[in-house]
Amino acid sequence: MDSQQNNYFGFGSKEQLLPQEETLEVESSKKKLILGLPKETKFQERRISLIPEAVKTLTGNGHEVIVEKDAGTAAHFSDQAYAEAGALVADTAREVYQADIILKVAPIDDSEIGFLKSRQKLLSALHFTSHSKSYFRQLINKKITAIAYEYIKDKTNAFPVVRSISEIVGTTAIHIASEYLAHADLGMGRMLGGFTGIAPAEVVIIGAGTVGEFAARAALGSGAQVKVFDNSVYKLRRLQGQLSQTIFTSIIRPDELQRALLTADVLICAVHSRDYCCPVIVSEEMVSQMKTGAVVVDVSIDQGGCVETSHVTTHSNPVFQKYGVTHYCVPNIASRVPQTGSVAISNIFTPLLIKAGEMGGIDRLMKQDFYFRQGVYLLNGIITNKLIGEYYDLPFQDIELLMAAF
Repeated sequence: MDSQQNNYFGFGSKEQLLPQEETLEVESSKKKLILGLPKETKFQERRISLIPEAVKTLTGNGHEVIVEKDAGTAAHFSDQAYAEAGALVADTAREVYQADIILKVAPIDDSEIGFLKSRQKLLSALHFTSHSKSYFRQLINKKITAIAYEYIKDKTNAFPVVRSISEIVGTTAIHIASEYLAHADLGMGRMLGGFTGIAPAEVVIIGAGTVGEFAARAALGSGAQVKVFDNSVYKLRRLQGQLSQTIFTSIIRPDELQRALLTADVLICAVHSRDYCCPVIVSEEMVSQMKTGAVVVDVSIDQGGCVETSHVTTHSNPVFQKYGVTHYCVPNIASRVPQTGSVAISNIFTPLLIKAGEMGGIDRLMKQDFYFRQGVYLLNGIITNKLIGEYYDLPFQDIELLMAAF
């Protein structure tokens, strides 16, 4: 009996020579992320990529966050709030750049590239046409892996960061227009509308994208009469559906646009060009015929502006008048409301970073998440974005081919 039991439960000499399955200890793929939040150095950039509540969530999941002193002050997030959320508050940018992953809002500039370590991860906006060939060569030489906010997609194939910021910009543009339209000297001392027996102000919006949609929502919510122009009938039709009401819409015809501008109180320019250089749509002559005290908010100034009389202004000196028309032409309008802008960015990246940690790091997130991978423009110093490669005459490789061997 004992002999039979031993033969049943054990291995005979013959079986011991056969290959057997190896039992390995299963280890968790979770990885601790070390994240750095340097203070923004770009002129008038006031936002920060992660708010204290996001930092608390990340540190609660075992990750480490290093924040430069006063990095969140312009967005009204104190160093104490970050410290209480579990972050390490560092005195210098150099200390922050010791982190494995750097998160910024504005593109990293040449002075900051010097702080980067070899093979570091960088998440920030890119604005690729504002740089130089040597700028990208510096990142290449350091074998940086860089992800651009504006190129990251979600599962609907949309750009979540661009969408979120555009929503804020569209709404803010109407608040700005309302402020200056009501101004006693720079406007007409007039509100947008919504009052019994008083005709509403007329708001003309050029561009039916996300900025235009949210500008229209805000204007309609304030009681204004809205007219939207765009060269895409599809976008105009979609806008009607999104607003759930019928408004005046038209393709961009100079004669029709000029008629609308003659009676307009506010003009919002929300045109985005894929060529990164916005065409002039509103001529100087059209502006000269607008009402005295009318307000132009040229959101397109980031790409040169679509109004011929526009030129770049700043948050500290935001407006000028031409032909009695007040022009607001500040690039990066979202920075005017830095706390709201910071929350919007933070809401997108916090779950992504949590997911990266659970997967085993940013590299694994890039490999497994096709939509996040679309944001990568440098992979270990190799340019993976065709547009950048062709624009700066630099060699580039397809990221999908690189991922196959990554």
